[in-house]
Amino acid sequence: MEMKIASYNVQHFAEFYSQKVDYDFFARTIEELGADIVGLNETYGTGSNYSELPQAEILADKLGMDWYFAEAIYLPWGGVYGNSILSCFPLKNKRTVIIPDPEPRGYDGYYETRCVLLCTAETDGGDLDVAVTHFGLNPDEHENAVKTILPLIQEDRFILMGDFNVTPEDPLLDPIREKMTDTASALGENRLSFPSDKPVKKIDYLFTTKDLTVVSADIPPVVASDHRPYLASLRF
Repeated sequence: MEMKIASYNVQHFAEFYSQKVDYDFFARTIEELGADIVGLNETYGTGSNYSELPQAEILADKLGMDWYFAEAIYLPWGGVYGNSILSCFPLKNKRTVIIPDPEPRGYDGYYETRCVLLCTAETDGGDLDVAVTHFGLNPDEHENAVKTILPLIQEDRFILMGDFNVTPEDPLLDPIREKMTDTASALGENRLSFPSDKPVKKIDYLFTTKDLTVVSADIPPVVASDHRPYLASLRF
């Protein structure tokens, strides 16, 4: 079986140039990607300023997909924030793992609690476990994220994706690469993902366990969010 997976930081579905939330625009954008499973970073859940419904549910209804929202933080001005997933396949075993905040904080930068979304997609070729995450901005947050994720990685039929906020040469990724295949090995010239209009770095990733075959990978020049989407076709 072959399927297409996408990792996409959608910046709460704010259109890049206008910065206005536009669900129809992002529904068309995601539909055009043709992905069977889409991991989303920076999404609101219930009770945000943008909608009483989780944003993933709004997109899922427009696209006819299953969904799950993983809460990382409660916002003082209303609503919850975290990662989401859209899937053409039914989802089960849905849960959220919080990445511990560094104590004490080692840097002066902005800190925010992050999480890992975990679920199982019931595909036509059997179950596929998926993890979606979004690393913090500081090195001690990165270290805690990797420590949290490593025990969650399954031996087979497992995908890890998201905005890691680190560039590919960072040794922080080495323990993950020891366990998993970095689909970036299949990327052509389009290897940068941020910012979407004129990308200067790659901080978005899609890893698979070694039993899955990476058929192709791409970061198409889509300017919708502030990140470009990251696509990979897999066979298993």
